[in-house]
Amino acid sequence: MTHDYGLGLDDAVLGRAYDRRLVARIWAYTRPYRAAVAVSATLFPVMAGIELVQPYLVKVAIDDHILRGDWPGLSRIAGVFFLTLVAEYALRYAQIYLMQRTGQQVVHDLRQALFTHVQRLSARFFDRTPVGRLMTRILHDVEAIGELFASGVVSIFGDVLTLGGIVVAMLVLDWRLALVTFAVVPVLFAVAAFFRGRAREAYREARNRIARLNASLQESLTGMTVVQLFGREAAQAAEFGRLNEAHRRAVFRRMSYDALLYAGVELVGSVAVAALIWWGGAQILSGTLTFGVLVAFMEYTHRFFLPIRDVSAKYTVMQAAMVAAERIFGLLDTPVEIATPARAVRPAPAVAAGSPPAIEFRDVWFAYVPRQGGDGRGQGQPGGPGAEGEGWVLRGLSFRVERGERVAVVGATGAGKTTLARLLTRTYDVERGALLVEGVDVREWDLTALRRHVGLVLQDVVVFAGTVAENLALGSSAVNRAVIEETARQAHVDAFVRGLPGAYGAEIRERGANLSHGQRQLMAVARALVYNPGVLVLDEATSSVDPETERLLQDALDRLLLGRTSVIIAHRLSTIQRADRILVLHRGRLCEAGSHEALLRQGGVYATLCELQFGPEVAAGTAPPRR
Repeated sequence: MTHDYGLGLDDAVLGRAYDRRLVARIWAYTRPYRAAVAVSATLFPVMAGIELVQPYLVKVAIDDHILRGDWPGLSRIAGVFFLTLVAEYALRYAQIYLMQRTGQQVVHDLRQALFTHVQRLSARFFDRTPVGRLMTRILHDVEAIGELFASGVVSIFGDVLTLGGIVVAMLVLDWRLALVTFAVVPVLFAVAAFFRGRAREAYREARNRIARLNASLQESLTGMTVVQLFGREAAQAAEFGRLNEAHRRAVFRRMSYDALLYAGVELVGSVAVAALIWWGGAQILSGTLTFGVLVAFMEYTHRFFLPIRDVSAKYTVMQAAMVAAERIFGLLDTPVEIATPARAVRPAPAVAAGSPPAIEFRDVWFAYVPRQGGDGRGQGQPGGPGAEGEGWVLRGLSFRVERGERVAVVGATGAGKTTLARLLTRTYDVERGALLVEGVDVREWDLTALRRHVGLVLQDVVVFAGTVAENLALGSSAVNRAVIEETARQAHVDAFVRGLPGAYGAEIRERGANLSHGQRQLMAVARALVYNPGVLVLDEATSSVDPETERLLQDALDRLLLGRTSVIIAHRLSTIQRADRILVLHRGRLCEAGSHEALLRQGGVYATLCELQFGPEVAAGTAPPRR
């Protein structure tokens, strides 16, 4: 079985080796480091001048001193030549150091900008984007930009200066020998053009293969427990081996074209040197050319072909950088769909009589896939054609939760319960209608303030690598240790934390591997309450824990939710019977509401759910629910 791992068209498109728009955007990231770039740029003409002087010094040494037996003069020329070498290597070291340092600073800034931007993107973006692809963008593609600086591609400016100076020097020394050298240049361009297109296609394939390999690796490592439980190790290894082999073949193909291009340029350069020796030798024998000029020409020819010979590597790096830049800036240009509005508010909880409810849903319609038609934000108008079509998760939902009220939300799978929590924290935005918290539409709230005000405890707990205290405070310096420990005691976290080596300073491994599921769930409750939210939403927080942990959680919640506005989403009805009010959802609509006893007497959807979980006696109200 093969997969494409969600790779989109952006992984298949290969851009140009040079794109002025992308280069301008990359260049903008060097603005804070323009001083280093300016110094590096001024070194190029100096190094080019030094390189041009060296072959001429060889010519002078041969014609004016070696052939005449002038040892003192030769010693002086040798000393000058040695000084030019020292100067060249010192300047080259400074130039390479400055550019590589600038490259790493640009990589740092780009990676930071990407990660910061990704954190602001909406849940819809992550619904459609594989994690492996994002890791490739932030880690792999940014390195390609760094390679643009580290590999010397930016020294093309210096190469152009050097080539121009070499052409002038060769023409001045002997225009006939210069023409002999330049005669092979058309052949050189033909060789480069022949291999460049093939190398470009091979590079595109290699980039696609590494993206697929990254996505496969991320998926396999994340689901390793499932792989092992179902004995899929051999199958996963075979799948990974297939992708790894495809990547190896693609890289070898790309490398073969690079090697052929390099060898082709080397061959053409060697032919040019041979032609120089043949023609120049004849001119020396006829007395129209000196031996020193011929040697200098051979040195200039070598320096002429050196940057051209390296063009294959620089072309590959440049193309890699352009493709990476296209993807990086494509990610940076992804619009932030859910953000704090320009005139955001931070309403304080009202306590006066007649104040608005803590939570209010007003005719809320929502679909995870945005609907088309109607007013542009959904399919048809509510109550009109298309309103009952497929895709709507919530359909005209309206209810209120008063301050300090404990409300439970129940319903069959897919009824829209978890969606309520996501809308309350504005992970998604409603399609139609309005959702108000403290009497203010959530779209008008400061986003950070809203998510601090509405605490959320999920069924799937995310625990980060770090200490227990860091996980409970989520790295916030505003939360002091006393608050953390007091909340932990109330949430029954303190008991097991004290048994860990280092207590609150104990290191938690990645994904909380050294904690049980119940311990992670208790930590999630404590973490939400550390910030003392005005509203607490529990989304199936006790659905997958053992009875003992459920008892601890229930006891902690009974005390911690006292007087606090709370919304409890649950499948297990035994956990919500102490709620002030129970809301029953069915296909995205509120079909019943009331207390546990009142809903049982109605004999509707809630009574049916109770009968399915506890039996007809409980549903009839003649027996207590089994825990």
